[in-house]
Amino acid sequence: MNYRHAFHAGNFADCMKHALLVWMLRALARKPAGFLVLDTHAGTGRYDLTSAEAERTGEWRAGIGRLLAVRDAGASLPEGIVDYLSLIDRLGLYPGSPALIQALLRPGDRLVCCELHPEDYAGLRALMRAEARVSIHLRDGYEAMRAFLPPPERRALVLIDPPYEAPGEFARLTEALRQGCIKFPSGIFAAWYPIKGRAPARAFHAAVAEAGIRDVVAAELLLREPIDPDRLNGCGLLVVNPPWRFMDEVEPMLASLASILAPDDGAARLVRITEES
Repeated sequence: MNYRHAFHAGNFADCMKHALLVWMLRALARKPAGFLVLDTHAGTGRYDLTSAEAERTGEWRAGIGRLLAVRDAGASLPEGIVDYLSLIDRLGLYPGSPALIQALLRPGDRLVCCELHPEDYAGLRALMRAEARVSIHLRDGYEAMRAFLPPPERRALVLIDPPYEAPGEFARLTEALRQGCIKFPSGIFAAWYPIKGRAPARAFHAAVAEAGIRDVVAAELLLREPIDPDRLNGCGLLVVNPPWRFMDEVEPMLASLASILAPDDGAARLVRITEES
């Protein structure tokens, strides 16, 4: 409830998460049948990078600011990164996950957003008020997974991006993934997580495997060696049931992000946590 993403919008973690999100949405749209996207921790949906909050940290300059500058200088980038940056150009300001998702919805697709912070909820409702395909809920995102799955469309992407303020967030996330996969085994679940030290991320991967969740991969982007637990040294996106060609097409995207956003000590990796059933 205290976390406000406006201070961090457009940083390296957003760039990684949103570039992969856009790729997965494009992958879902390869088939004509409609799908649901459930955004469990949605935020306000759009962020002004000239605001006092964004300027206080300036994190966006080493994130989306650097990516756009490299693109505009004529660098060759993977198709998935170019697609993501083109959406940024079209949507204006810095679009959070709800705005990116809404921009890629087709007539038969739906977006359900959950947000617990009252001000962010109100901002998101105002942003999406004219969009019939989008519903906004002031409710806990984990509880929403139980309520909205399985969807009538029988196809869904669940984006889980908690603030990691409360102790035990990794355990809560693992249990939510386990329950979600029981209710909706064919759903795509994408869970963002911070990397400060290596141990918590490794423990999370192990817990997911021990929970019996199948077909899991993890994409990670590191700014530096994660040896200082007081700094955000990197981030990851754990994906259950990744779309076809995820491993092949996301790997060069991660490598490109690492070379641009962390050119000195950065690294990227894409690893399989559990095999398909």
